[in-house]
Formats: sequence, C-alpha cells, structure tokens
Amino acid sequence: MQALIVIGHHDPDSLTHALARQIAEGLASAGHGSEIADLAGEGFDPRFGLADHAVHRRLGAPPADVLLEQARIDRADALVLVYPIYWWSLPALLKGWVERVFSNGWAFDYQDGITIKKLRGLKVHLVGVAGADAGTFQRHGYGEAMRVQIEHGIFDYCGAEVLSSTRLEDSEGADAALLLPAARKLGEHLFSAVPLRGMQRPG
Repeated sequence: MQALIVIGHHDPDSLTHALARQIAEGLASAGHGSEIADLAGEGFDPRFGLADHAVHRRLGAPPADVLLEQARIDRADALVLVYPIYWWSLPALLKGWVERVFSNGWAFDYQDGITIKKLRGLKVHLVGVAGADAGTFQRHGYGEAMRVQIEHGIFDYCGAEVLSSTRLEDSEGADAALLLPAARKLGEHLFSAVPLRGMQRPG
C-alpha cells in the first residue's frame, strides 16, 4: 500500500517534519510505501488566485501545480496530513493546498443543484500537532470545532473518509520528543484492518 504524507509546515527542522518522517518509517517497517509532499520545501503556492477561480467556475483547466497534487492523491491508497494547529485550525499553507487542489470538477461536482462527491474511496488520516493540552481543547470545544470544519466540512463534503484524527498535544513542552514514537506507531498501523476513529492521544 502507498500513502501520500502532506506536510503543512515551513520549517524542515520542525517537530511536524520529524513526526512525518516517523510516520513514513513506520509505514516502511510495516511493508508499505510513502511519498512525502513537503509543500513549503517544494514551493507550493497556497494562494487561491484567478486561475483557481476560473477552475471553480468551470471556465478553465487546473494549473499544472494543482494537477500534480491531484495526481499524487490519485495514485495513493491513503492521504496523511501532518500539520501544526494554528489558531485552532489548519495552517494557511495547508488550507490553501486544500482550497486549490480539492477543486470543483475533481473533488466534487454539481448536477441539477445536487453536490456530487467525487472522492469516495479516498482514505484520510489527520495528524495535528498542538501546543495546547487536552483540557484546553475540551473546555473551549476546539476539538469538536476542528472535527466539524475539517473532517465534515472538507473531506465528507467530497466523499473522502477520515479513518483517524490524531492530535499530538503539548508539543512545545519538555516531553515533546515522546510524540515521535506515537507517530511511528501510527505509521505502522496506518493500513490496519481496524483504524482508529476520532481524536486520539498518543499512547
């Protein structure tokens, strides 16, 4: 099996990048392959521009960089997003990737006023890296808000299935290195018959 690991962080020395590498190593140890899409390192432009607007209105073909990303997803058995949680959501780099790549005509379509979900069969795993602790997410409802906007608002809208959503918390604390084994374990079990569901703490 093959996974596409998309990294939504600008710093190659960040914990986010280290966690993505651990997921890839876990996949390899389980006999699976992976491709890493380092959006910042590859220079992906997350800005939704006039060409993207034309795609949305079905007045133009997708730009070459969008077609490249769509092809990466098409050839993967699972999509893994690894990202820091900024302001209780996706960072702008990754949000822009979603806005441009999950385009009208490829991720969804409209027919007679009905939305057609075109990514049925796509399996998704979310790995959010949080500076806050579990209590903060619970007290303010941030975890549920993220579930609604990301899992339901993006992926379910397109027909993709989120098999796991992992929140690695206290990433700026003294024990941040302990998150690395959790990421490797996630990679080892990514294609398990019974995937994890919902927000999970490493354990």
